[in-house]
Amino acid sequence: MVDLGSALAANPLIAILRGLKPKNAGSVSGVLIDAGFRIIEVPLNSPSPLDSITKISSQYGEKAVVGAGTVLTVDRVKAVADAGGRLIVSPNMNPDVGRAASELGLHWCPGVMTPTEAFAALEIGASVLKFFPAEMMPPSAIAAMRAVLPKHTVLAAVGGIKPDNMKPYFDAGTDGFGLGSALFKPDYSLDDIAKRAHEFVKAVKEFE
Repeated sequence: MVDLGSALAANPLIAILRGLKPKNAGSVSGVLIDAGFRIIEVPLNSPSPLDSITKISSQYGEKAVVGAGTVLTVDRVKAVADAGGRLIVSPNMNPDVGRAASELGLHWCPGVMTPTEAFAALEIGASVLKFFPAEMMPPSAIAAMRAVLPKHTVLAAVGGIKPDNMKPYFDAGTDGFGLGSALFKPDYSLDDIAKRAHEFVKAVKEFE
């Protein structure tokens, strides 16, 4: 079973499948796995998200780290774990959610914007700091944050990420990128998703 560090090293792209339906979970994830993605997130405001997480983790849990996004409460952390998820992603920095994830041995990725939030999240045990929304945090801001954070800290930029705007964030010290509507929407065809996935992978290979 791949761990989060190995998954990010293999491919720093995180697929955020907001709106995914369980009936499409296997086929969409398969396209992404084939393109090289190794981290898949299903936001909890999607239709029957736990069913999708269960399906994806059952099919691809050995190849990818699968989990949930928009995790806002402690009870949802346990629900994600019961569904087979190993990744807890939030738009905010909720200490109770972080502690619950850590107690269950899950990877916690809270949304942060300030040094105070970042250091507090690390003290609780965050695996990845999610700079969100990235549209509000230019690469220069992330570079400044990187300069004061512990060297081992893993940073991800999420929000508005496209193939043509990743490199400045990478140069600023970003380790991963969360991809939303530029990669997936429920009405995208599998061919369209595959095309978008390969465009992101190509962009990463060109600047790594």
